[in-house]
Amino acid sequence: MRKSVKYILIFIFAFIVFLFLNNTSLFYVVERRNPLLLAHRGLAQTFSMEGITNDTDTSKRIFPPEHPYIENTIASMEEAFKAGADIVEADIQRTRDDKFAVFHDHKLEYRTNASGPVRNFTMEELKKLDVGHGYTADGGKTFPFRGKGIGLMPSLDEVLTRFPEGDFLLHIKSDDSSEGELAAKFLLGLPGERLKKIVVYGGDQPISRLREKLPGLRVMSKKTLMKSLLDYEMIGWSGYVPVSCRGAWLHIPLKYAPMLWGWPHKFMKRMDGAGTKVVLVAGDGKFSEGFDSSEDIKNIPPGFSGYIWTNRIDRAAAALIK
Repeated sequence: MRKSVKYILIFIFAFIVFLFLNNTSLFYVVERRNPLLLAHRGLAQTFSMEGITNDTDTSKRIFPPEHPYIENTIASMEEAFKAGADIVEADIQRTRDDKFAVFHDHKLEYRTNASGPVRNFTMEELKKLDVGHGYTADGGKTFPFRGKGIGLMPSLDEVLTRFPEGDFLLHIKSDDSSEGELAAKFLLGLPGERLKKIVVYGGDQPISRLREKLPGLRVMSKKTLMKSLLDYEMIGWSGYVPVSCRGAWLHIPLKYAPMLWGWPHKFMKRMDGAGTKVVLVAGDGKFSEGFDSSEDIKNIPPGFSGYIWTNRIDRAAAALIK
């Protein structure tokens, strides 16, 4: 009996040593390189995250503007790429005439001079609106972008035409499966090489439909992300990358990243080997917190090889150059 207990203890000890050596990055030789940059909504106005909810009108809480760009516009994306963005995130909303408008909110009254759901308007009608109408940094005393955003809401087709070589992360802002169907129809009309530079994320239903229609497209939803991470936590300690993690697109909140087997460098090596792209998001991932200052940048693991999410591509890129 004592002998068997001894063998069990030896096995447990050996297993713990294996877990440590197989997953620690302590002895990893870190390459000196900067992370890739993901510009959320192009170059956008930022705002306080305090007390934010899914229904918060963020245009009413922006910080005093430091640049003239309005999110999700051609100009903001152009500036983002110019600043050094490797990929730009853009929000897409279905219109009444079955096109996709590039706009964050599903309803218009927050940011524009109109009201009602985006899907109640045609793209031509949306083009007449002022996307800078609602922004204020002082509780409504002044509106620094009012009148400056007329005609600036682009269609998805316009964006991809304007940036034929640009990489884009498209966000379907609903859980409507028909929007996945419509997105698939649109994307199937693009050349194969162009499609390789597009990633789509959003609600479980549209992403599921999109996967059916375009199985080779890199996509992500809350469901696919959770399955990938749970599968990895179950078996990733061994160094094996589960099928659900291969060729995937993963958003990893900084708060929970250390819980991943092999984080950061062995984890990233495994994901790179599996053809998976990793985006590091600031905070707990609940809302769109980014690495937006030089202080935020210091929290990124040295030599991190994935993307970092930023709402201020201008600041993030400048901080990485230092």
